[in-house]
Amino acid sequence: MPPVQDLPLRDIHLPEAISWFPPALGWWLLIIFVPIISYFLIALLQKIFKKTALKEAQKLLQQLQHNDALSPLEKVSELSVLLRRVSISRDEKSGGLTGRAWLDYLDSTLKDAPFKNGIGRCLVDAPYQKELPADVDLSALFALIQRWLKAQK
Repeated sequence: MPPVQDLPLRDIHLPEAISWFPPALGWWLLIIFVPIISYFLIALLQKIFKKTALKEAQKLLQQLQHNDALSPLEKVSELSVLLRRVSISRDEKSGGLTGRAWLDYLDSTLKDAPFKNGIGRCLVDAPYQKELPADVDLSALFALIQRWLKAQK
């Protein structure tokens, strides 16, 4: 048996600890793309819900127009409520508008100011009267509100 020689052995060297900076490429991509994707997802959901609210308002308008159980004065009151609900769903600041400011807000999306200068004026006063004025044409009012709903994009 050959003589055993002492071999020069060294102690085990552990690698250096992994640093937290700079992060790997996947973390950089995550930091960049999560906010971007979140923004577009929120914008898409808002667009979907806004269109759904407008479609629901158009359905309610059709039901109101064909509801013979309501008097013309009740229909005008319900139309006023419908316009308020739609406008508040689009812009919360519109909820406190009254009188001339309310009509100006409604006219802001239409070119010929039909609420302030036309049939839409009755929406301000009619819900608070005992009888509907004789000059109010309900079919024209329904057409105007339908036109306003279509203009809300």
